[in-house]
Amino acid sequence: MYIRDIMTTNVVTIPSNTSILRAKRIMEEGKFRRLPVVDKGKLVGLVTAHGLERVPVHETAEGMWELTYSLGTMYRTPVKRVMQKKVVTATPTMTVEEALAKAQSNRVGALVVVEDSDKVVGIVTTNDFFYRIVNPILGVGEPGQRIWVDGGGEGKAMEDIISTINKLCLKIITLHIMARPNKAEKDIVVHLDYENIDQLVTELETKGYTVMLRKR
Repeated sequence: MYIRDIMTTNVVTIPSNTSILRAKRIMEEGKFRRLPVVDKGKLVGLVTAHGLERVPVHETAEGMWELTYSLGTMYRTPVKRVMQKKVVTATPTMTVEEALAKAQSNRVGALVVVEDSDKVVGIVTTNDFFYRIVNPILGVGEPGQRIWVDGGGEGKAMEDIISTINKLCLKIITLHIMARPNKAEKDIVVHLDYENIDQLVTELETKGYTVMLRKR
């Protein structure tokens, strides 16, 4: 899977001369937390809700005068003075694994997707990775039952488990292998499209496997 498969394409951008106050309002109205800054079709920076929250708005016992002054300052101050100039980016053809590793190593919650000399074509966030990749892989929200077989993620054991599932004509929704810390053998987690899988559990336990039901 590539970044182009999960990115948001209708990205709202702003020029660098946009006021801080206007940027705040755009974020509030659109209910998002990041705005790529684009000048002459090229990415030049990024403003975030967290970054703009640190721009002070003073309302003290002095009354509305200081509040009006602060709002006026935000109205006059362009985002180019507070934006992040070094933006972590991805390309549409980057694999999701590569992009996720890049986001994690740079400790950012989003990657601006660019192509053709920093032209913004999308944005991908941590939520995109979860909702569009992790959730389908784990079968989050899907019906059925999920079993975890201790040590079942190794070659012959995995083949035997899948063969047993097929013999019982059970439909597999998702399947993944888990490597636990300080454990040599890998486990297998299988999500099945059935609520009653007692017969499967019994057969696997008869074969000597340790089987646990996992919450969906």
